[in-house]
Amino acid sequence: MSQQASRIEARRVKVAMLAAVTAGVLAAATASAVHLGAAARHQPGTAPGAHAVQAANRGRAGSPAPLRVLSVSPADSADPVTAADPVQVVFSAPLAAGSPRPVLRPAVRGQWDIDGNTMVFTPAAPLAPAARETLRIPAGYSGERSTTGARLVAPASAVFQAGGWSVLRLEQLLAQLGYLPLTWVPQNGASAGGPVDVSYAQPGGATAGSFSWQSGYPAALTSLWQPGQPGVVLTGALMAFAADHGLPMTGTATSALWQALLSAAAQNERNPDGYTYALVSKAQPETLTVFHNGRVVVHGLANTGAPATPTPDGTFPVYLRNRSQVMRGLMPDGTPYADPVQFVSFFSGDYAVHSMSRPSYGSPQSLGCVELPLSEARTVWPYLTYGTLVTVTG
Repeated sequence: MSQQASRIEARRVKVAMLAAVTAGVLAAATASAVHLGAAARHQPGTAPGAHAVQAANRGRAGSPAPLRVLSVSPADSADPVTAADPVQVVFSAPLAAGSPRPVLRPAVRGQWDIDGNTMVFTPAAPLAPAARETLRIPAGYSGERSTTGARLVAPASAVFQAGGWSVLRLEQLLAQLGYLPLTWVPQNGASAGGPVDVSYAQPGGATAGSFSWQSGYPAALTSLWQPGQPGVVLTGALMAFAADHGLPMTGTATSALWQALLSAAAQNERNPDGYTYALVSKAQPETLTVFHNGRVVVHGLANTGAPATPTPDGTFPVYLRNRSQVMRGLMPDGTPYADPVQFVSFFSGDYAVHSMSRPSYGSPQSLGCVELPLSEARTVWPYLTYGTLVTVTG
C-alpha cells in the first residue's frame, strides 16, 4: 500500500472511531477551545454532548438539521502537526464537496481534503513545535454545508499550539542551561559554554549531538538517566527550572514551560543555583553526602527512620522548603509530638531533611525524616533547592 493510501486509510479509521464515540468527541471539543455561537450552546439542564446529538438529528419537517462542529484536533496538547498527524475538523454530517475550507492564521502551506464528515488539513511541512495557530471555520450562506444542504449556523474557531516536542530536545536545552548534570555538545561543534542552540534540525525539535556526564557524580545518580527517556532526573530538572521562572512545579513540560525554556535559552539564562544531588546512606554509620556541580560540598552523619518508622528508599525531588517549622504527628504508640525544627527540605510526602537535636547521629532513630545536627543542616539547606534530587538507599 502506498504512503498516501496508508494516510487516507488511517484517516478513515480515525473518523470511524470518532463517530463511534460521539459523546466523548463532543466533550473533547469543549476542552479544545472550540467556540460556537449561541445556536450551538446546550440548553440548561442538558449535557452538551446529548444536546448536540439531538440537534444533529432533528429539524423542521422538510429541512435538514443545522450543521455542527463536533471537534477540532489537535487541541492545545503535545500532539505534533505533520502529514501523519494532520489537523482534523469533525462535523455532525457528511460535507458537500464544494464546502469552503477553514482558514489557518498564521497561514500554513498545505492541503484541505474532505473525508465524509471530516475536513483534514495536511501541512506541506511539520509545524514547528509551539507554533500557535488560530483556525476559523466559516458559517452561513458562504460557509460549510452538508450533502443535504444543511449549513453551519454560527462560525467556529479553535486556538491550538502544535506539539511534537521530544524528550531528547527538552534534555538538550536543560543540560545547556545547567539544569542537568550533563554536558550537551551539538554535532555542529558549537562550544558547550557558548550561546544555546535553539534551532530545530530534526522533526520533534531534537538536534544531533552527544551527552556526557559531568565528573564527580555517583552511580546512584548516573544510573537513573537514559537519554530521551522520561525519569526522575528530568522531573527534578523541570521542577528546578519551573521554580526559577515562577511556574507551577508539576515536573512536566507544559506549553508555558516550553515557552519559558526557549526564552531562557535564547537569552542564555543559566541555572543560578547550579546542580545539586543528595545521597542518604542507611549503611551504618548513616550519612548524608551532598554533591554540588560535581564535587562533594557536605559529608556527615545523619539519622534516618527507626525500624517502626523507616525512611522510604528511592530518589525524590525536593518540593517544599521551610526555614523553620514545628513537625507534628503521632509516635508509633499513638502519643502526639510537636518538634520544632529548622532548615527543612521535604522530598517525599511528609519526609524531609531537617535539623534535630540528638545525643548522637549516624543510626536509624528518627520518625522517618533525615535528621542532621543544626550546624550541618544550616550548611546543607541552601543546596537543597527546589527540584534537587535526594536518594535514600539501604
